[in-house]
Amino acid sequence: MESTERILVHACCASCSSYVLEYLQQEYDVAAYYCNPNIQPEAEYRLRLGEVRTVCGHLGIPLIEGPEEFEEWNTAIAPYAHLPEKSERCRVCYRLRLEETARKAAETGIGLFTTTLSVSPHKIHAWIVEEGRASGEKHGVMFLEADFKKKGGFQESCRKSREYGLTRQDYCGCLFSLEEAKLRRKESDSGR
Repeated sequence: MESTERILVHACCASCSSYVLEYLQQEYDVAAYYCNPNIQPEAEYRLRLGEVRTVCGHLGIPLIEGPEEFEEWNTAIAPYAHLPEKSERCRVCYRLRLEETARKAAETGIGLFTTTLSVSPHKIHAWIVEEGRASGEKHGVMFLEADFKKKGGFQESCRKSREYGLTRQDYCGCLFSLEEAKLRRKESDSGR
């Protein structure tokens, strides 16, 4: 069955995208959108972008590369820098990326969008849905409210990551999360 409805999928990284993009191909005409100014340092941004390109190439999915806008992201997040992961800091980050994805969907004439973020058990799905809906309403497109971690989606993303030889990071991508991950590693190492 040929997919007819188009969907623009915000791709946060290849390990999450590998499962979600292939899953969505069963029902939609999929295009991926890499818009992640939160991912830093630049070497990490390039690594993740390169791996998303590889996955999209393997699946035959077009990839649109979004603006890098690191400084704009840093400015928007600055008031929340002191907050931990799974706080308002993350919600603002979801908002920025989902709003840009909704804007790009509208600009390209794609009436539906979603994100691979919800495949992660480390993300707050209710916030993703709220921000996706609001962004869709603002730009006149619909947000697919899927929770891709359900029904073994997260485990399947891990399996596909191994199959494709992808990097599985232990932090979401922002420098704040990287520092938190370093602390967790240090605590884990000292507990041995």
